Amino acid sequence: MTTQNPFLPIDQHITGDVYTSVEMMDNLTVLCDEFGSRFGGTAGEKQAAKFIKAKLEAYGLSNVHLEAIEYIGWRRGQVKLEILSPIQKVIPCISLPHSPPTALEGIIIDMGDGAPDAFDERAEEIKGKIVLTTSEVNPGGVKRWIHRNEKYGRSLLAGAAGFIFVNHYPGFGPATGGIAPEEGGQALIPGISVSYEDGAFLQRLIKQKGEVNIHITSSDVCEPMTSWNIIGDLPGQQDASQFVMLGSHYDGHDISQGATDPASGTVAVMEAARVLSQYAADLPYTIRFALWGVEEIGLIGSTQYAEKHKGELDDLRFYLNMDSAGVVRNKGIVLNQWPELASLFRDWSEEMALPFGLEQSVSAHSDHYPFLMAGSPTGGIGHVGKKSGGRGYGHTKYDTLDKVTLTGLREAAVLSARIALRVASLENWPVSRRSQEEVTAVLDNPDNREETDLFARVSRFYEETHSKYKEKIGAK
Repeated sequence: MTTQNPFLPIDQHITGDVYTSVEMMDNLTVLCDEFGSRFGGTAGEKQAAKFIKAKLEAYGLSNVHLEAIEYIGWRRGQVKLEILSPIQKVIPCISLPHSPPTALEGIIIDMGDGAPDAFDERAEEIKGKIVLTTSEVNPGGVKRWIHRNEKYGRSLLAGAAGFIFVNHYPGFGPATGGIAPEEGGQALIPGISVSYEDGAFLQRLIKQKGEVNIHITSSDVCEPMTSWNIIGDLPGQQDASQFVMLGSHYDGHDISQGATDPASGTVAVMEAARVLSQYAADLPYTIRFALWGVEEIGLIGSTQYAEKHKGELDDLRFYLNMDSAGVVRNKGIVLNQWPELASLFRDWSEEMALPFGLEQSVSAHSDHYPFLMAGSPTGGIGHVGKKSGGRGYGHTKYDTLDKVTLTGLREAAVLSARIALRVASLENWPVSRRSQEEVTAVLDNPDNREETDLFARVSRFYEETHSKYKEKIGAK
């Protein structure tokens, strides 16, 4: 028997409006077709920030504003991959963001799908070579997600001279993704990406001929840039200082429109703002809407926000991350190890007559992470159930508007708005901010420990071997 729904009239207004409006698709079309990728440092990024701000103001939010983000950005130059021997051939490729300019000659070592143990086992072979590995996220049957940056970091620590990232999906072309150090700035060794088909050719050539010598040249540039977070509030009438926050980044990668990742989530956040402002303007506690800048090259916008506003985080009831939410299949709520909230969310699923799956996990690779690390209760709209094994169109030139459905957008906006409605209405919120000791305990599991330790080693490696690294980061 379904639990009685005290929010039924508002739920009906929210759901009916979202499902009879095309506002989200209109907004997505503007963001993608008019402003392009919105990659950090592009004209489209600034246009998108102004557009989102104007929309949130038109939807009736309060204190809508831009917060500047100062960081070391990256501009794509020219790049070329030439096979020198045993044959002569040019392979199409792209640079990975924050890759340094280079003129590198070296031998390729094929690391296959890049299972973590293989980097330790073959460390002596890797030294001085150019690592080739695929974008497969569960290499060798590893259950946890093995991110591109982990494979790059392991290559770096093993003494590799360069990095070639092969898209493991056929037909999608090269897959992009940042390789910046944790603090931002220029990467130490060059990283490029090639398509599945060209990567398979290189792997066959290595197998047949034994040694493949290549030359990589590029003219990419790192330099100081400014981006923006866009913030707006639906103020609480009982206690405006306590808030729930919905957020997604709005920057995509420069090789595509970034329609699925992240803009499908961006417009879902905006739609939740529109309908909540119209139908739930007198809630007891504040709902904050945040659109983050420069996520794709290191969670920079959300990280700077969490640091700048750390004094407010005791009052953050819950942060719901919506990166790519409009294209997530089997949409559910993924809590970042908050078992105390599980029964509440399950009750809401029943009460809302909108059954959604619920999982608990920890990940470091989206904008929830700075808040998780600060102890705030966090979660996101995610795929609940068996995982897909990769990004699909995401981070490729084919991440375009036609890959997004209005139904998927509507599902994300309605789920997030109805969750936010309940978090902002509950008199006694059942969890509070964790201490740093409690955060450490949550992260202390074998899978997360392995990844965290790896990135700590990479960070130390930068500090110990890159004498001008700190000066580059501090440049203005």
